[in-house]
Amino acid sequence: MNQYQEISWQGLWKNNPALVQMLGLCPLLAVTNTAVNALGLGLATLFVLIGSNITVSIVRNWIPNEIRIPVFVMVIASLVTIVQLLMNAYTYELYQTLGIFIPLIVTNCAIIGRAEAFASKNSVQFAAYDGLMMGSGFLVVLLALGAIREVLGNGTLLQGAEQIFGEAASNWHLVLFSPEQNFLLAILPPGAFIIMGLLIALKNKYDKRIEKLVIGEKTKQTIERARVTTESA
Repeated sequence: MNQYQEISWQGLWKNNPALVQMLGLCPLLAVTNTAVNALGLGLATLFVLIGSNITVSIVRNWIPNEIRIPVFVMVIASLVTIVQLLMNAYTYELYQTLGIFIPLIVTNCAIIGRAEAFASKNSVQFAAYDGLMMGSGFLVVLLALGAIREVLGNGTLLQGAEQIFGEAASNWHLVLFSPEQNFLLAILPPGAFIIMGLLIALKNKYDKRIEKLVIGEKTKQTIERARVTTESA
């Protein structure tokens, strides 16, 4: 694989920030009770991750090694402030719903980790693409978790989509079923832990299956090469 393919594979699957690195779990489990909340937080995190990676890559050669972490934190905090102000101006209801978890993006280890491990050592285009892939991987997990919890808990999907996409999205709200009482376990944080564990288990099971297929294919190729060598001799 070329470097772009490797970055995509790492960010979206093999080294996914949520499913593999287990980073950013506090907001991931706290605000993903609906798909819209999850999407809002995921997009905010994606913007900060891309912006911080680009900025760190640009200034990496001018930052003394001794103060690199404080500089990274300042960059991330500045971008989070921009996101906060934009959400306050254009998606105020969603901003109120997400509350403290928007400023807490500053402490998301996935963001500062990518700044330190990747952006500070690579060119701008690779750093930007890494931010895009890592942020997208985190966003996909957030969205999947939010959608599952919303469906199980409320029987709905995309409730409140107009908070992000405007009044045009007010009819995107789907009612899949109407429970007499909401399934509180799915809505509350314990349900998030359970569903997150199931998602991780499914990923691990799929990885093991792929690994077995790859090993089996390599074994077949080795046997075939040995047979050809034997017949040639």
